[in-house]
Amino acid sequence: MSPVRLGLFSATVAFYLAIVVAVLGTTWLVQLDWQVMLFRPYKQWPGIHGFLDAFVVLGQRGPTAVLVAAWLGWRSWRQRTLRPLLALGFALLTLNASVGAVKIGLGRLGPHYATEIGSAELWAGGDIFPSGHTANAVVTWGILAYLATTPLARRWLSVVAAVFALGVGATTVYLGTHWVSDVLLGWAAGLLILLGLPWCEPAIARVEAFIFALRERFSTASSSPAPRPAPANPPAAQPVPARQPLVGARVPAQDSGGGTRAALPRTADEARTPASSRY
Repeated sequence: MSPVRLGLFSATVAFYLAIVVAVLGTTWLVQLDWQVMLFRPYKQWPGIHGFLDAFVVLGQRGPTAVLVAAWLGWRSWRQRTLRPLLALGFALLTLNASVGAVKIGLGRLGPHYATEIGSAELWAGGDIFPSGHTANAVVTWGILAYLATTPLARRWLSVVAAVFALGVGATTVYLGTHWVSDVLLGWAAGLLILLGLPWCEPAIARVEAFIFALRERFSTASSSPAPRPAPANPPAAQPVPARQPLVGARVPAQDSGGGTRAALPRTADEARTPASSRY
């Protein structure tokens, strides 16, 4: 990680902790939350309510994850690498774990369910702090800039991601679904994920290598021909019967050169064969 990125990460951590402490201490930030909530922006400018109600979908986890995953999936297929999809998966997994833990741990109620004016509404069974819409918009659209292959594309995608993230956060305040402090913490939570993503690159590379090795193993196993099974009981070889000489049968003696012809015993086959057929 570069020194600039490390400095930004440290500053974002400090900002994150400052927001949490300010809400826990029911400071001026909580009073600002109540002032904006009682102002009711959605009643001040009702004409843009319909548009912003649709625009806030750009921060919902399901639709944005499917849309961005489809684009990164095409990039993965074209570049023959799983890094874009794995980076998105690591980012969303880390985001959901970290944001979800804080939401459940602090249990803050949203503006529509607040019970006491001026209260931080903590540990009341809610799940509103930090804003998941805002954090998800930062990560989902920011990952496109993180994975950009050229400096120009990275700059343009960074602008698009910033517009979507800022717009979604402000829209949740307008609609009255989040406090201002929820949105501030959501921006910080999402930015921490993007700034810390380079630390996940070694794990992403290991997972990619493991998946490719697994695919190679399966493809090799499926392409190799199966060996022929050996027969269970191979047929036994039939013994060839030996030619036995007939008892008492003799063939004409052969001249051994000294005038003496030795009589040889005749086999059973020769005994059955006529003499005329043997010559």
